[in-house]
Amino acid sequence: MGWGTGGGSGLCGATRDPPGVMLAGSRAPLDTASLPLPCPRQVSKKLTVIVEDRNDNAPVFKGLPYETSIPENMMAGSIIYTVSATDADTGNSAKVSYSILEVIPDNAKNFWLFYILPNGSMVLNGSLDYATNTFYQLKILAKDGGGLLHGVMVVQNSTTYLSITVLDLPNLNPRFLNEPYSGSVPENCPLGVTVLTVTAMDRDTGVNDEIFYSITNASVPFAINTTTGIITVSGWLDREQLPSEEVLLEVQAREKNLDIHGMVAQASTLVTILVVDVNDNKPEFYQCSLPSCNFTESQSNFTGSIIEHSSSKVPVSNLSIVAHDPDKGINSTFELYLQGGSASAFTVSPTRIVGTGEVQILVQNPSAVDYEISHVMVVQLIANDTGNPANCCSVATVTIDLIDTNDHFPEFPQSIYSLNVMENSPEGTVIAPNITAYDPDSGAYGQITYQLLPETIHETFTVNATSGAVLVATGASLDRETRSIYYANIQAKDGGGMVSTALLEISVLDENDNAPIVTGSYFISVEEGQNVSTQIKAIDNDEAGTPNSKLGFRILPGLFSNNFTINETTGQMHNTEPLDREALDDKDGQLVVTVEVYDHGVPPLSTLVNVTITVGDINDNTPVFLEQSYEFSIFESSADSFVGSVVATDADKTEINFRISFRLQSGSGSSNFLIRSYKLGPGNYSGQLSLDPDTTMDYDTLQQKSFSLVVLAENTATDSIRDASVPVVVHILDVNDEPPSIVPASQNVTVSENGTQQGLVYTVGAADPDTNHSLVIEKLQVTCLKDSTSAGDVCWDWFVLLPNGSVLVNSSEIDFELCDTVKLTLRAEDLYTEKGDRYSKNGTLTINIKDINDNAPVFLPVSGTFVVVPEISPVDLQVATVRATDVDSGLGGTITFSIFKVEVSGNNRTLENLFKVVTTVEQNNYIGSIQVASNLDSTLKGQYQVTVMAQDGAAPQHTAQTVLNIFTVDQSYRIRLQFVTSVEEVQSNLEEIKATLTLATKAAVYVVGIYSAEDSRAARAQVKSVMEAYFVYSDGTALDVSDLIRMIQSDPQLLAALVKLGLAVIGPGEVTEPSKETQMIGIIAGLAAFLVLFILIMTLVLVFTTRSYKRKLNSMKALKAATTLSPAVAQQGAGIPGTNQYNAEGANPMLNLPMDLSHDLGFHEDTSSLASVNSLDENKVDSPKDNNLKTKLGKSHPTDPTEDKVLVAALNTKEPTKVAFINSTFNTTDL
Repeated sequence: MGWGTGGGSGLCGATRDPPGVMLAGSRAPLDTASLPLPCPRQVSKKLTVIVEDRNDNAPVFKGLPYETSIPENMMAGSIIYTVSATDADTGNSAKVSYSILEVIPDNAKNFWLFYILPNGSMVLNGSLDYATNTFYQLKILAKDGGGLLHGVMVVQNSTTYLSITVLDLPNLNPRFLNEPYSGSVPENCPLGVTVLTVTAMDRDTGVNDEIFYSITNASVPFAINTTTGIITVSGWLDREQLPSEEVLLEVQAREKNLDIHGMVAQASTLVTILVVDVNDNKPEFYQCSLPSCNFTESQSNFTGSIIEHSSSKVPVSNLSIVAHDPDKGINSTFELYLQGGSASAFTVSPTRIVGTGEVQILVQNPSAVDYEISHVMVVQLIANDTGNPANCCSVATVTIDLIDTNDHFPEFPQSIYSLNVMENSPEGTVIAPNITAYDPDSGAYGQITYQLLPETIHETFTVNATSGAVLVATGASLDRETRSIYYANIQAKDGGGMVSTALLEISVLDENDNAPIVTGSYFISVEEGQNVSTQIKAIDNDEAGTPNSKLGFRILPGLFSNNFTINETTGQMHNTEPLDREALDDKDGQLVVTVEVYDHGVPPLSTLVNVTITVGDINDNTPVFLEQSYEFSIFESSADSFVGSVVATDADKTEINFRISFRLQSGSGSSNFLIRSYKLGPGNYSGQLSLDPDTTMDYDTLQQKSFSLVVLAENTATDSIRDASVPVVVHILDVNDEPPSIVPASQNVTVSENGTQQGLVYTVGAADPDTNHSLVIEKLQVTCLKDSTSAGDVCWDWFVLLPNGSVLVNSSEIDFELCDTVKLTLRAEDLYTEKGDRYSKNGTLTINIKDINDNAPVFLPVSGTFVVVPEISPVDLQVATVRATDVDSGLGGTITFSIFKVEVSGNNRTLENLFKVVTTVEQNNYIGSIQVASNLDSTLKGQYQVTVMAQDGAAPQHTAQTVLNIFTVDQSYRIRLQFVTSVEEVQSNLEEIKATLTLATKAAVYVVGIYSAEDSRAARAQVKSVMEAYFVYSDGTALDVSDLIRMIQSDPQLLAALVKLGLAVIGPGEVTEPSKETQMIGIIAGLAAFLVLFILIMTLVLVFTTRSYKRKLNSMKALKAATTLSPAVAQQGAGIPGTNQYNAEGANPMLNLPMDLSHDLGFHEDTSSLASVNSLDENKVDSPKDNNLKTKLGKSHPTDPTEDKVLVAALNTKEPTKVAFINSTFNTTDL
């Protein structure tokens, strides 16, 4: 019997299949089928065939194409679009999950910018920027839960694209195009002339707001069209009056509408306009010297001087003429020439000047420059700008004073002068009152001096050097009988050494010059008290009978003239009174009376003769002191020293009558002295007063500085002793035997550095107790100190010490930074010291060097890298420090820091008011604390380049700058950590948590905030609190979430510590480190479960084998019915999502190994998309969909390839010692 199904062919076939078994959708094999025969009588019956569904349909997207537009400022976590796909299969094969396969453009960079929820909702996971990307295309994968197809487990999928257009918003400032801007315009141009046009565009190209322009400079002669940006001239332009020929305009471009923050969107640029010179100025003359001219007031009159007959090309002296044309380049070129009556005698140099030059007037014709012709010469100096005929020239009058030279010889009116002089004329007798010469030269060259030649004539005659008067010379003897005539030359010499002469002929006139001659000698001896009588005889050689030979006699006035008389005609002489021997000074008792014998000539001549009379002595006189009192002085400490002498005389003339002896009259102080008699001469004795050898006088301790004595003089020649007395005062004088001393300075001397103080700075004083001294100050040593320590010999020549104690500045190289204190070791020397030490003890003069602000601040090297996390950087937070020093002292050494400018790397923008700096001092180092001044942009990437300026505090102020690079960590590196502990517990353990995380990552941990968990997944995982933080390295790099997970899981010990602190690890609920007891219980429970599962599996295998056999039997029965049905899709019983992942053949739920690795939702981030696969985790039967569900993932950023940070990738490492169930459907999102 054969079995078959009805069909259109009407043929029957026999098979070897078991009876009653129908194979759906198959034909009999050729080796089992018989030849097709016409069917005999047929018997039919209707059979029901149950078709089991197979996964032969892929998900189908609905509502294609997918397109949407979103604004660029949409918040992260917002749902931007929802896709939907259905699968015609049933059961798990109909369960659709979504994932993102690719993001265009830049998949590697933008892949984590979006993620998709299980319900197909697309969520924005980061921030958008229209300027970066205006369009994204997401390749979306929809796949079913997988199922058998042709006996093989198959997962069907479909892909489609979601096109996202980013809408631009006004959040960027405008930008100028074609920078930099520069233009030029001629001076004096009409108003309204166009210079150039600036153009700015709205960087929000999708908005393209209208731009308005303005110039922000104050008082500039330019204007700008607010809409077109055309810059025109608005004020009068005079290049010479401008501070610079380049005018800088600050042009601002402003958008018409406010940006999304309600702020004005604007940008600025600098426009350089060159004002081109026009030849509109004539040259002018100025009295100054280059380069110190300021060209404020021109001059038209100048005065100079020059020596007459100066050589050609010699410049006129005392002229400071500068010619200047304020125009520029060729417009400032002008010519110079001379005019006027004296112009031919001079020339000008140079004859052509460009801009500015010094002008000289040079001699051209030396013969015309003659002082005797004209004392003053005047020329007109012309400056002619040939390029400006309308205003070409300036004229200056130059007055030249001529200086005379010695170009003439003196001239006498006569060549020979005849003169007469009486013989025996006295010296100074004027022979000729004025023999003068003439010299036309002026000044010293016209002043004439006179002298006589030859030199031998000077013994007889002389001449007045100024007046030319001829005189009888001093000591000259004119005797006509010896020489009657003299010849000499008189010489005239001017101030320049030019001479001329004239001849003098001098005759000597005769006079009565022969005196009478006395014959014989006259010597007379007589005892005192007797009379004397004698006659004087004489002759005269002049002519007899003339008055010149007539003689007369008279006694000339003298010491003894009144004691004698003489007859005028005969010459008879006798005494008028008795003679006294004591009245004679001569030791022999002789007196001399002079008798004049004269003639009667004109002038009368006479001869003198001495009459010597010897008078004998008798003893009739007592001693007499020569002085009424005596006063002597002696030096202290002069034992046995001579004090002084008293002198007494006795008028008697013989020794026996005039001998004198001396003694001291007893009295106060007389015992300190001795006196001895010494004969000085006849009748003249000295009393030598001396100090007693046993007595010592000390002036400094002696109360009585003088002694009053009485000295007696006695004459013992007769039986009756007669004496005389005289008072003597002896003064004790000081001896220079005390050393001098330095007078201490009342205060230290201060001298400013750098030679700003010159001359005398201090006078060192010295004292000496001696009454007679001469003190000089000597410098012994110079000590140079800096901060109380030795500075070597840098200051040894800064100061010089004069002997009078004056301390002078000797150097302009005084430098406070090398030496701040100079100590001079001094001593005083007494040049008059007679005994003892002549030097004082050493003294010290301290000279403090006053600092002047002559050094700029110096920044110290900055070590380390500065990092700022804008999201957690409040105002006043310190983000960096700088250190600087200034070697000056006082205000000059104080430093104040300020922010000069702030720029962003890779961007030419200059930011303002982002940072501030606070200055502090620490051990002579000034520290600038760079602090946050306003809220920082948490989306900004890169680094801030902060220029810090240091400025000292004294005039003139000095500055220095340094640039700090402060790395900024944007919010894409913010990581969310979930804890099973409360917010309070996390806060109390915060420092331990941070320390453990730092130990695991070697990065600084910056906590953004700690708050309670709210989303459903966190609640399901028993997460109670969430901490958001940044993990930043010192070089400015930061960790993203994947890096953090790898590093934490690479160290099981630190991971356990974090779990202990409440950090939620992968697993259902709280995961804690099990104890040994718990581990043992787990092992036993695991073995029991394994045994139960093994028995269950064996039972299931037996059951399924039996069922398979029965099914095959039943299938034969349904074979006929199957032939009438198409292999369509039949729905299987409802499946529970998330529970059928181990129903595939070969799956092992005990070992947690699915058949298809794509179902492994563990930590294999490197092989599949976690965000896509994990969408199954949210699928629940008959549970409402939560559209507000937001899964927050840390944005992944690739590590900078230039950094060599090594992150241990250990996400797939699992602890072998833990006996716990690990649900592979959890991922890093749950952590």
